[in-house]
Amino acid sequence: MNVTMKDVAIKANVSTSTVSRVISGNKKISDDTRKKVFKVMEELNYHPNVSARNLARSKTRTLGLILPSATKEFLHNPFFIKVIAGISKFAKENDYYIMYSNTENEDDEIDTLNHFIRAGVVDGIILTTVRLNDKSIELLRSLDMPYVTIGRQRKYKDSLWVDNDNVNAMYNLTEHLIKKGKKNIAFIGGNIKYNVTNDRLNGYEKALNDNKIAFNNGMVEEAEYLEKSGYDAFKRIISKFEVDAVVTTDDVLAFGVYKVIEERNLTKNIAVAGFNNTPLAEYRKPTLTSVDILEEELGYNAAKLLIEKLENGNAEITNYIVDTKLIVRESTL
Repeated sequence: MNVTMKDVAIKANVSTSTVSRVISGNKKISDDTRKKVFKVMEELNYHPNVSARNLARSKTRTLGLILPSATKEFLHNPFFIKVIAGISKFAKENDYYIMYSNTENEDDEIDTLNHFIRAGVVDGIILTTVRLNDKSIELLRSLDMPYVTIGRQRKYKDSLWVDNDNVNAMYNLTEHLIKKGKKNIAFIGGNIKYNVTNDRLNGYEKALNDNKIAFNNGMVEEAEYLEKSGYDAFKRIISKFEVDAVVTTDDVLAFGVYKVIEERNLTKNIAVAGFNNTPLAEYRKPTLTSVDILEEELGYNAAKLLIEKLENGNAEITNYIVDTKLIVRESTL
């Protein structure tokens, strides 16, 4: 049985014209009504013919960019600034514009995507994070909306994505510490629901195993990408274990580790390393060993994949693996 707009209106207890306005992105509709209608549409698996509507209008030449919370990761982490710079560069070269939105969580991300798509304000979507079971990707695919992710997608072979070889990058970083004589190496990473965290954790564990060092799950901590979160995570680790080195999945977390080390005067005893090679890594005292993941190149290639898909219909190349470079500095010499 085909679900109609009228079915949505009845269940949401609104008029069909209200449902239509929600779909078209009418700004006069309240947030409560919009969320209620979108919720019913998902429950009934109702999808308006977005592709037909998009064909009926001219292209917006605008890409929708989804970023994490403005109050947390986005403003405190240079990674996203560099990614945006890369996306903007390719978009500008090809006469496209960027419309970005910060989202607080996965549900907020779904709402934002629904608004972008049903309002017809963007031609395609760039997601800057990928979860293990990603509802946003499922939504985009169900609506046949062109999209690309910064982060590998393993579930769909035809998906567009850019990424680093995060397993190998963390493997090399961990092995660098092992060769320096470190054996009690802690790991502080982002939320385990993200693919990038899993890949880097796998690289860390593999390096330990290949060097016959026992993996200790107690020395692994999750953290938000904030300095304070890295600080708290490291305090939890050293309250239980002797540590001679720490690898983190982001320089911001490493800066939090540094704070604990400085407070306890442990500078000469613990090596620290991070990811993203942020500008501060070179100027901290001691300077921070970090993996340069070439964020601008990630963003540039993400925009390239999506725009080529929009312009040509079919993508000959579906993914790019961007190189990484280990930058060794004082913190692990």
